[in-house]
Amino acid sequence: QLRLVESGGGLVQPGGSLKLSCTVNGFSLDAAVMGWFRQAPGKEPEGILCISKSGDSISYADSVKGRFTISRDYAKNMVYLQMNSLEPEDTAVYHCAIAESTCPSSPWTSDYWGQGTQVTVSS
Repeated sequence: QLRLVESGGGLVQPGGSLKLSCTVNGFSLDAAVMGWFRQAPGKEPEGILCISKSGDSISYADSVKGRFTISRDYAKNMVYLQMNSLEPEDTAVYHCAIAESTCPSSPWTSDYWGQGTQVTVSS
């Protein structure tokens, strides 16, 4: 059964870093586009980054360019989101997602997504 489980969220001060992990069960990473999207309270989901089957990465949100990076480990079947220079505006629930051919930037453009992990940036 396909399942995505995120981990690594928490409370961090502005300017700090976090690395989120996504464990993918029941599916091979090289068979799908992987990505992360986030949703803050009262806001629409926002696509963050995605990585294609070939390994190229695409930035979705201008606000995270130069601060967030996406990577994946084929051997462990895991996807990561490294977040640096975090800002209070980055506070949200972060979801790992997959799609067959497009970047999974929201629940409506994803085939599967996880329950999410909370990231709170506050002093």
